[in-house]
Amino acid sequence: MIILTMIDSKLQTPMYFFLRHLAITDLGYSTSVGPKMLVNFLVDENRISYYFCAIQLACFLVFIVCELFILSAMSYDRYVAICNPLLYAAIMSQRVCRALVTIPYLYSTFVSLLITIKIFNLTFCGYNVISHFYCDCIPLLSLLCSNTHETELIILILASFDLISSLLVVLVSYLLILITILRMNSAEGRQ
Repeated sequence: MIILTMIDSKLQTPMYFFLRHLAITDLGYSTSVGPKMLVNFLVDENRISYYFCAIQLACFLVFIVCELFILSAMSYDRYVAICNPLLYAAIMSQRVCRALVTIPYLYSTFVSLLITIKIFNLTFCGYNVISHFYCDCIPLLSLLCSNTHETELIILILASFDLISSLLVVLVSYLLILITILRMNSAEGRQ
């Protein structure tokens, strides 16, 4: 999908641009977790080193947070295409499309680094080996000996903001699309 949308000249539209970046985020978070999981199935040992866990958490967070906002950008793109078809090319210019992808990558990198640094600057109880193939924020917090209240609050606030804001953009976009379709007089136009 990534290569095809870059090579084929017919697929040089904003919709395929966003699909390419959605595929990149899917590939990113599946490759941050998948290889270690496959190794653990072969070796039958659910262990991950301290540093690999930090790297895995940071990569996974970058891609999962970014995917939420790329899906929001895709819903906005469909809103503009359906509700403002005559202005679509002007509104969804290459510059706007790049901004709608660059901002989520930068924001998700910030969130990822903030959470990963907050967690891994605290003190873990016992060994620096986590008996699991996948590092996630909440299970890691249970392994900490330090006070985790501030870190938990940051995770809760950021996760809530990410989910609510991206979901709101998607819902509002599709609600406006539905209203536009229902206002159309002809059945052919609605189709």
